[in-house]
Amino acid sequence: MANTYSQMYAQIVFTPRGRQSLILPSFKDELYRYITGIVQNKGQKMMAINGMPDHIHIFISFRPTIAISDLVRDIKGNSAKFINEQKFLPRKFSWQEGFGCFTYSHSQIGSVARYVMNQKEHHRECTFRKEYLNLLQEFVVPFEDQYLFDFFD
Repeated sequence: MANTYSQMYAQIVFTPRGRQSLILPSFKDELYRYITGIVQNKGQKMMAINGMPDHIHIFISFRPTIAISDLVRDIKGNSAKFINEQKFLPRKFSWQEGFGCFTYSHSQIGSVARYVMNQKEHHRECTFRKEYLNLLQEFVVPFEDQYLFDFFD
């Protein structure tokens, strides 16, 4: 798009179906590389990717060439297919429906990237449910409990 200039950053959060702890250490790095490839092949830039066995955080710089919902659909669909084709798990893997998306300014890049990369330390003191609800409240995102991820804390 000629004469189109943008500076947009988003943190995207989603979980395996049923919020099960299925993102295992044995393949998570390979999964993160695969997801990074999807993001890059869609013309976007991965800033940071990390998570826990029961959820994933992706921090991207994105251009207005693709809708976030289309990008997340492609990430989830292709990465689930990858996990299943590689037989990383003894049963079929799928991501839970929906995702969270939170936008940031350029001045917040460093702090958000550190937050994403320090998930293990962060979750020593905070459950995913609390983390996710805090994000929704901090960004003043209206929500209904019935449509939140399945939580098993």
